[in-house]
Amino acid sequence: MTEERHYLVPEHVLIRKEKTLELLEELGLKKKALPKISRLDPAVKPLKAEAGDVVKIIRDSYTAGQSIYYRRVVK
Repeated sequence: MTEERHYLVPEHVLIRKEKTLELLEELGLKKKALPKISRLDPAVKPLKAEAGDVVKIIRDSYTAGQSIYYRRVVK
């Protein structure tokens, strides 16, 4: 069953564990420095993310075209 995305909800993408380390190194951050998002969040549930995973959120922006945010999944 395909879930329809609401036009106000930005795209959420689960980052593979291998890519997470590269991303954090590139950003110069530790995983705990990322803002949190609940694994029960309606936008995260379909991704079947587990605590400790990282989610990439792609938001439309009038000034930048797109803005990318990262969140650490928590229980």
